Amino acid sequence: MCPSRLCVLPLLTLTLLLAACRDEQAGPRPRGQRVPTVEQLQPRTLDAAPGDLTFRSGATFGGGAVVYLGTRVTPAQAAPGQPVLLSHYFQAVRKLPPGYGFFVHLVDPNTGQMLQNADHEFQNGLAPLGTWPVGKVIEDTHGIQMPQVPARVVLGFWRGDERLPVDDPRAQDGMNRMLGPELGGKSPELPEYKVLRAKKPPVIDGALDDEAWKEAAPVVLRGSFDGRPVALRTEARLVYDDANLYVAFDAEDPDIWGTLLKRDDPIYEQEVVEIFLDANADGRTYNELQVSPHNVIFDAYFPARRQGMDTGWDSGMKTAVKVRGTLDNPSDRDERWTAELQIPFARLAEVPNVPPRKGERWRFNLYRLEHLGRSSVEGQAFSPLFVGDFHALPRFGWLTFD
Repeated sequence: MCPSRLCVLPLLTLTLLLAACRDEQAGPRPRGQRVPTVEQLQPRTLDAAPGDLTFRSGATFGGGAVVYLGTRVTPAQAAPGQPVLLSHYFQAVRKLPPGYGFFVHLVDPNTGQMLQNADHEFQNGLAPLGTWPVGKVIEDTHGIQMPQVPARVVLGFWRGDERLPVDDPRAQDGMNRMLGPELGGKSPELPEYKVLRAKKPPVIDGALDDEAWKEAAPVVLRGSFDGRPVALRTEARLVYDDANLYVAFDAEDPDIWGTLLKRDDPIYEQEVVEIFLDANADGRTYNELQVSPHNVIFDAYFPARRQGMDTGWDSGMKTAVKVRGTLDNPSDRDERWTAELQIPFARLAEVPNVPPRKGERWRFNLYRLEHLGRSSVEGQAFSPLFVGDFHALPRFGWLTFD
């Protein structure tokens, strides 16, 4: 499912990181660099690990062949976004064959989802695993940016499609990634939207002039990756009645376009507004519903995060779009497009009650994908994700029925 926005990233990094849109658990892709011979390698060694390690381990890889002594984090307490040095310490108990690479991942502590990929060559290529002198301590130091949310460092060694086994199951994450230090403090608060019961449901015509929308609280979407201000404003509102949830989007857009015109086409690759709904708030089953400026819809059911996507599921959603401008004409300047969605409660996955009871809380997020100048992508969200993935379920906000 890589094309469905695994790589919705900040604009400054999007171009550089599009090539990384792949298996988020993988090791580094070979870069075609010349591999130095054993004689040319001169790894830096120590007699012992420093005494001020932030995290101490002692767990082993490969049947006791390599000991992970621990990691030092400098500074030990850093603010989100601040540069940090990670120094890892290992000791070879016996020689290992060549060909192993080194990986370092920063992951969500609860889900294991990738937050940062810090894969690199050990000691900048001076000390591949197969060259380590037996009995000596080997240090590797590299920089990262402190994540916006709490993270766990996991690390290890890979060769081809396999990872060097971690001997103690308690010291790894189930995927042969050795558990390292925890980083960061408290996660940013999840936003809440209190959705009002409409006295009279809106007419689904895309106009947004109904009394229901005037009474609903507006919310302005922010940068999906870090909550930054966005280039083009998107305002959303929600209301409900006994049978349906209603969603309105008002999207500022100087160039309104789209080429995908069939239901369930991958409109998420172009300009689109979206709502994700986890009705029972279990962090597992959820629905994804989208509409494009051409009023093409995409709807899907997921039994688990990014697993088993079912586009055969029919939401029964009714939508309408109005465009202030000319669709698919880049030569003039458009103003905006508005969209209305009517979503039947009874069709959604794992809905606790139909209609929802007063005070009932669902997990949800609102999104927009905007192709600025058709060359770079801006992701927007109600609840910023701090990771390049619209399916980051732990960062979904709260939808409370009032």
